[in-house]
Amino acid sequence: MKSRNLILAGSTLALVALWVYAAVSKLQEFELFREQLLRQPFPAWLAGWLVWLVPLAELAATGLLLFRRTRGWGLIFSVGLLALFTGYVGLALAGVWEQVPCACGGIIGRLGWQGHFWFNLFFTLLAAGGLVVWKQKRRRASGGDAASGEAAYRSGGR
Repeated sequence: MKSRNLILAGSTLALVALWVYAAVSKLQEFELFREQLLRQPFPAWLAGWLVWLVPLAELAATGLLLFRRTRGWGLIFSVGLLALFTGYVGLALAGVWEQVPCACGGIIGRLGWQGHFWFNLFFTLLAAGGLVVWKQKRRRASGGDAASGEAAYRSGGR
């Protein structure tokens, strides 16, 4: 039980640190981030939205993760965001586009595409692991198998 609490707390703390760092670095270097987004392989109108949506989404994930009541949604949102970011980096690595500048701020922008891919994959798996533990804890807190009807099914009850 304590190991699950530690895993959940550790993954939540790491994700909060990641999202705060990522959002703040983008907002601190806002013009650079905007210019980099404009050089991405999607329409300029989309970059105009993403320049605000990406840091806001990262801060929203942080907010959801900070509170026990919304932590599950924060983990789900984190897995989704990280899966999108990892998929995009994976496509860049696969050479789907001729040349794509990294629009990431701070230290993450210096990793290169391959380093960035592994970094994102690690955090995607961390978020997914935190989500699994969160769901297990939630299931146990609500009565485990009995709450889902599995215990009655196994015992032959209807």
